[in-house]
Amino acid sequence: MELTFAHWIYVLVTLSVIITMLFRKGVVLPVLIGTFLVAAFYKGSLVSGFQAVFNANLVAARELFSIFLIITLMIAMLNALKDLGADQRMVAPIQKVMVNGHVSFLILLGATYIISLFFWPTPAVPLICALLVPAAVRAGLPLMTAAMVVCIAGQGMALSSDYIMQVAPMLSATAAGIETAPVTDKALVLSLITGLSALLYVYIRNYKVIKDNSLLKSNRVFNAEEKAYFSASEELAAAIEEPELAKRKQSYGKFFAVLVPLSLLAVMIYMFTNKFTGGTGLEGGDGAAFIGGVAVILLILATLAMNRIHALDKVSDHLTDGFVFAFKAMAPVIPIAGFFFMGSSDFTGAILSLGEDVAKPAFLFDVIQAAQSYIPQNPFLAGFGLLIVGIVTGLDGSGFSGLPLTGALSGALATGNGIDPSTLAAIGQMGAIWAGGTIVAWSSLVAIAGFLKLSPMELARKNFTPVIMGLFLSTLVAVLIW
Repeated sequence: MELTFAHWIYVLVTLSVIITMLFRKGVVLPVLIGTFLVAAFYKGSLVSGFQAVFNANLVAARELFSIFLIITLMIAMLNALKDLGADQRMVAPIQKVMVNGHVSFLILLGATYIISLFFWPTPAVPLICALLVPAAVRAGLPLMTAAMVVCIAGQGMALSSDYIMQVAPMLSATAAGIETAPVTDKALVLSLITGLSALLYVYIRNYKVIKDNSLLKSNRVFNAEEKAYFSASEELAAAIEEPELAKRKQSYGKFFAVLVPLSLLAVMIYMFTNKFTGGTGLEGGDGAAFIGGVAVILLILATLAMNRIHALDKVSDHLTDGFVFAFKAMAPVIPIAGFFFMGSSDFTGAILSLGEDVAKPAFLFDVIQAAQSYIPQNPFLAGFGLLIVGIVTGLDGSGFSGLPLTGALSGALATGNGIDPSTLAAIGQMGAIWAGGTIVAWSSLVAIAGFLKLSPMELARKNFTPVIMGLFLSTLVAVLIW
């Protein structure tokens, strides 16, 4: 399609979005204005511009609602478990096996990764920092090292793949106009390469301190940061300590502390075995539906166990809280996705109210195709270029807000570069989420630093080298093997 003035407006707005993210400012305002201008100039009508702003948000909301729903159901289930005290009981046995700093490092890594994979890091952080980190630090793990493990394993490794809830890969794949499954699989591999290499670096750098602390743990001298943390964590423990509950609540709390992990483990095993035996692996919408349905049944059972009389009202409360959390976390993504969906012809027909027989513009894809002859056709440049764009978009502290852009660019740049769009989408996803969760001090990393009484700037600075090294390594592997 011939480039129009609207195409150039789209390019200018896209560049302004990247620059705005670089300065850590919100990008909802520029994308809303951009959607209006692109549509108004393309159709030559102010009325069409107004309509397109609404339609773009409607199309994005329709495409992404499954994401909001799965977040809602998982958070609702977690809140029901909190009422029973089952969330604390689930991690209590882990504390007993933290016998030294080395074992604590591995257990904290594994527990953070698994809990964050199923519940997302944000609701998981209070549980981990309040119950597991104190045991790990007393066993010999330095407090800053423990914070880095929680951050890298949760905000980075678990969230960047998002293999269970599949919010991130669905966002990336939808914007790229491709299937979710290949993005999900590649993101899992790249997240493990990035995370494990970063954690190996952290372990090697702190090995001597962990060893010394472990040998002297019975009469270990805590530094100022650790003393401040233990003072705060004891207050927190007293605040969250389970009150005297009825026998029914205690027994059901123990029951669900076993039932929920076993149910989620069964879901994961089924998804993997289904994939390896020739099935689909229940990825994308099917996987979200499966885990969401399991969450609903567990939510109902846990609510009935805790509130037999008031269960009808309590289920509604949990779902409402879940929706509030989901929309707070993801609502800004809708207008951003709406703008970048205009980069693909799959969505412009609905956004611009074009008839069936009318040629559909793809504002980003058209520009990339027109500039194809000027862009070096090199998979390394494409891969590392998407990584850099992803990191830049993650500097706003969100990570998810950049996925519509990296996804759209992945679909557009894949042509002629000899690299699969799902690979580029996974690389961009890594850059955006790892940057947004682990190396900027104004991100969700603040929650970890706050709970552990550490400086967010210092934690982000400590994470920078291992995370960037891990991202470089995973991108290199992706370009070479895919």
